[in-house]
Amino acid sequence: MEFVFQRAYRGSLKAILLDWAGTTMDYGCYAPAVVFVQVYERKGVPISMEEARIPMGAHKKVHIRQISQIEAVNQRWQDIHGRKPDEDDIEAMFQDFIPLQLACLPDYADLIPYTLETVADFRRRGLKIGSTTGYTGEMMQLLLAEAKKRGYEPDSTVCATDVPAGRPEPWMCVQNAMNLGVYPFEAVVKVDDTLPGIEEGLNAGMWTIGLAKTGNEIGLNEAEINKLDDDVLERKMTRARKRMWQTGAHYVVDGIWNVPAVLDDINARLARGERP
Repeated sequence: MEFVFQRAYRGSLKAILLDWAGTTMDYGCYAPAVVFVQVYERKGVPISMEEARIPMGAHKKVHIRQISQIEAVNQRWQDIHGRKPDEDDIEAMFQDFIPLQLACLPDYADLIPYTLETVADFRRRGLKIGSTTGYTGEMMQLLLAEAKKRGYEPDSTVCATDVPAGRPEPWMCVQNAMNLGVYPFEAVVKVDDTLPGIEEGLNAGMWTIGLAKTGNEIGLNEAEINKLDDDVLERKMTRARKRMWQTGAHYVVDGIWNVPAVLDDINARLARGERP
């Protein structure tokens, strides 16, 4: 047989999966970053906020390990401790991280502007709403309660601790799809402000949208962004967009408020038989 025929999904989107810090709450993704700095300080090793943010999106223990593997941080550790950091050090810092993170999470739980209005738009479209996070289950129970107080309650939340491996592997997205009962995966959109979160969506075979302004790539809250000179902000935005495009995001926008227009475009592409 010289020709085979491949079926194509021509329906509309069924679900959207949202990240937490930097996507729906905690403008600038501050809560985890400040604690990573603190846990390294406790070991006598100073790290910058920029260094703390490099692995953002990963499981928090993995994140701590990846910070230790940054060449400059690793050298600093050796200068202070006379050896490279090992797994016992990583585990000790993770155990320090947990109570510090739990203590400060409510301080960074405000929703990003227009989150409620945008989620209401998703609901009107008939989309189910899932979420993925590098936070542990204990941390997410606290954040889910804070989000509910503010009017946001996704249908499904999957933590890195709920699956075999966190970002950039696709398992949190897959588990959300199972929880929500949605398929095929091209009928699902993943929205994230981190590069590993973008990779997570791509690895799951889902449409993937990067948020360049409100999350880890800029790393500033709304008030801090508003104080920037226009040319400084534009340079930061250009860098953030470029990094997300280079990671492979299908779309890159400023914040969650821009996502509905993207969904219209994706639905048009699905109707033409396109896939992520």
